[in-house]
Amino acid sequence: MQFTHELRAPTAGRPAERRYRPYNTRSVSRHDHRAMTRDPRLTLNARQQELLEWVQRDGFVTIDDLAAHFAVTPQTIRRDVNWLADLNLLRRYHGGASLPTSSENVSYTARQRMFHDEKRRIAALAASHIPDQASLFINLGTTTEEVARALNRHHGLHVITNNLNVASMMSGYPDCEVLITGGIVRPWDKGIVGELAIDFIRQFKVDYAIIGTSAIEADGTLRDFDTREVRVAEAIMQHARTVYLVTDHSKVGRPALVRQGHLSQVHALFTDKPLPPEMADTVAAAGTQVYVAE
Repeated sequence: MQFTHELRAPTAGRPAERRYRPYNTRSVSRHDHRAMTRDPRLTLNARQQELLEWVQRDGFVTIDDLAAHFAVTPQTIRRDVNWLADLNLLRRYHGGASLPTSSENVSYTARQRMFHDEKRRIAALAASHIPDQASLFINLGTTTEEVARALNRHHGLHVITNNLNVASMMSGYPDCEVLITGGIVRPWDKGIVGELAIDFIRQFKVDYAIIGTSAIEADGTLRDFDTREVRVAEAIMQHARTVYLVTDHSKVGRPALVRQGHLSQVHALFTDKPLPPEMADTVAAAGTQVYVAE
């Protein structure tokens, strides 16, 4: 079946430390960062993940507060902070840690490992809302890629994507037609951006768009880091009858530079934790359905 332009369908004198899974605390230089991020054993333990969530929620936290909260020594927290900073997940300062700036994102390889189980649950829930025979855009992002993986048992899908990872994956499905946009391929995440991608997307009107975002502000504004990526996402949202946003809870309240859109443009948000109570009015005004994959 061919595409048409109208497609449907974390001893005395010292606190007792909590026990967590072992992790590597060696000093990592920027020069071996790339080799390190390829090692699948280097994942965040429970304390490191909770530490990161705290920084993402409050923006800045002190070493002393973290040590008291986790009942570990300040030296242990400093090792965690150094480790997360080497992964570019936060910035270390004297006595504390903060988020990276609003103009830089976490590396793609690190994002693949962050909240992986949560992303898989989100993806499975989103995929259950897509019928067989549907036409859809699948945009860039580690969570959208999990949605593509969760669609492997669907039949008769027509997929348009600017994500070579998605295209490579879904082209191996027995009953799925995949169309790839033109444009410039980004080497770090195999995403396709640029005017050619936008022009290609504008030729179609599909049933569903599966998009991600880097940040959701309290007023419902969606933000990202790359202007070229945002322009492609805008085109995708404009040329889909139904827009599904898939994102984990860490994106709520996170800073990012470029405006991508607003929740009012999204029909359904799929995430892994309930949104903060202060966002209730925003979501109600936007008319966005929220589905939580707990």
